[in-house]
Amino acid sequence: MKTLALAWAYLWSRPLAAALNLVLLSLGLASITFLLLVSYQLDKAFERDLQGIDLVVGAKGSPMQLILSGVFHIDVPPGNVSLKAVLELQKHPLVAQVIPLSLGDSFQGFRIVGSSHDYITHYRAQLVHGQLWTQPMQVVLGAIAAHKLGMTVGQTFVGSHGLAAGGHAHRDMVYTVVGVLAPGATVLDRLILTDSASVWQVHEDHGKAQELEQNHLLEKREVTMALLRYKTPLAAMSLPRYVNSSTVMQAAAPALEITRLLSMLGLGTDVLRAFAAVLLLTAGLSVFIALWSAVRERRGDLALLRMLGAPPIKLATLLLLEALWLGLLAAALGLLAGQGMATALGWLLRLDNSLLVGGMVWPSELGLVPAMALAVSLLAALLPAWGAYRVSVLELLQGQ
Repeated sequence: MKTLALAWAYLWSRPLAAALNLVLLSLGLASITFLLLVSYQLDKAFERDLQGIDLVVGAKGSPMQLILSGVFHIDVPPGNVSLKAVLELQKHPLVAQVIPLSLGDSFQGFRIVGSSHDYITHYRAQLVHGQLWTQPMQVVLGAIAAHKLGMTVGQTFVGSHGLAAGGHAHRDMVYTVVGVLAPGATVLDRLILTDSASVWQVHEDHGKAQELEQNHLLEKREVTMALLRYKTPLAAMSLPRYVNSSTVMQAAAPALEITRLLSMLGLGTDVLRAFAAVLLLTAGLSVFIALWSAVRERRGDLALLRMLGAPPIKLATLLLLEALWLGLLAAALGLLAGQGMATALGWLLRLDNSLLVGGMVWPSELGLVPAMALAVSLLAALLPAWGAYRVSVLELLQGQ
């Protein structure tokens, strides 16, 4: 314990150099922590939000846009498609299930999504209060939406046009909360869910709608997109081609688009990884120079310790413990800074609205960070520690 305390005192005997080494090492570790967290959270988000969704069908445009808007709800959809065309897909022999989604409105930044009960069942969501909707203009709140909005069963609100806060309010169409979902760590947590008929009712010309026959009204109705589940894996070979060539819609395969997205992000990740490696290398060199200089400056102290009976191994251990203290401090600061960077990214890009990136998580992969911190610090201290170990008492005294 005395050796640990002495190593701590030696570390801060030169506060400016110690602080510089600590900052450099912490920055490199924070960058690595940030990369590990973003990679882990994206993988988990893709895994839980894409579960069971084999194909997304919607208006022609960008397939990536369809995936981001229809599955993760972090983009604007390319447009609407005919409800009749979507329902026709349900009759296809390769399609097991079709879940239509209708977007367009929001409430205080949380998207109002019109669908069926199948959408909730798909993610195995459970109610914690109330019940599912039984008629139009009733909504079920996701857990985080309910918490942030401070709403519960029985309260009412009016939606605003658009998928972001600040749009025109539909003041004549009031939604009533009839249920709240339990936290499920899926995209449903951040949504306001209702029947598709609610979305149609809000946007239809009611006077004109009453004059139309029901069959003709069905011809006119639209949805934003649909989530499809295959009956057999072989459907992946032919169904997307069929949708793209034989209908006015386009098909986007989540697995392909997410792979493409990750490849697009790969260059930026490689740059950050290289930047972190340079910072760690610079920090390691800085620690080596500081400790090597410390050995030369503390020759008198080392000589006194040897004369008092300290063996050479203890002098070397003193240098190694000093580096160990530095590594532990840098690991703690790097982990906290990396967590802060990941949380800030989610907040700035609003990625936390789809549970992509945001919040404090501690995956097992973060154990690599303190291991790297200690490895860099101890490697930088090996040569100075060896130098302190080899110098004799006579040489130390002659150097004074």
